[in-house]
Amino acid sequence: MGLTRVTVNVGRGRKAIETDCLVDSGATYTLLPERIWKRLGIEAIDELKFTLADGRVITRRLSEAWVEYGGKGRTVQVIMGEKGDEALLGAMTLEALGLVLNPFTRELMPMRLMLA
Repeated sequence: MGLTRVTVNVGRGRKAIETDCLVDSGATYTLLPERIWKRLGIEAIDELKFTLADGRVITRRLSEAWVEYGGKGRTVQVIMGEKGDEALLGAMTLEALGLVLNPFTRELMPMRLMLA
């Protein structure tokens, strides 16, 4: 498997920043690096604990931001990253935008939405 990167627009109010993100369908939340959320003036609304792949537990602040890709945008929950954190596009944002990562082509595709 390879890595998939996409460019999204992230915003708050009238401010928007084009951001290169690693698509991580195994991550629940989208993560915005510190430099992005500070430029947008995003403030924390909660704080959550996360377990890293190596077993360490870290605490990160949570907020909301507008994320747009392919002409579709939604307000989603985002992790407020710290210095050194990479921008990630997580599963909740992909689902909110109606997208799924095709593991064979490594492209974002429209999700087949079911109402059952």
